[in-house]
Amino acid sequence: MTIQELAPAVFEKIPVKVCILNNGFLGMVRQWQELFYQKRYSATRLLGNPDFVGVAQAYGAKGVRVTKPEEVRPALEEAFADRNVWVLDFRIDQEENVFPMVPAGEAIDRMIGGMA
Repeated sequence: MTIQELAPAVFEKIPVKVCILNNGFLGMVRQWQELFYQKRYSATRLLGNPDFVGVAQAYGAKGVRVTKPEEVRPALEEAFADRNVWVLDFRIDQEENVFPMVPAGEAIDRMIGGMA
């Protein structure tokens, strides 16, 4: 989903919940550069990211920024109990990785960090 799709979701009253794992980087690109290119990072830092909660509100959706682990469950419960469009901006550690992942050119049974 892209930001501009919030407008039709709000207009059509589609209760989609958008969860952003926000580490301030192009997360998967940074992860690939960490794991396969010896942390030689290039063009992965996102400077000037918008206020995603503010963007959600500008479109007429609801938004919440989650910065602490103890805020996760209440934020999810509130969003999923509501019939409106929500954007949940989960701030995570800059070095956080996402698994499982399949390395380039590999089969699914060669995934890293998961069960095949």
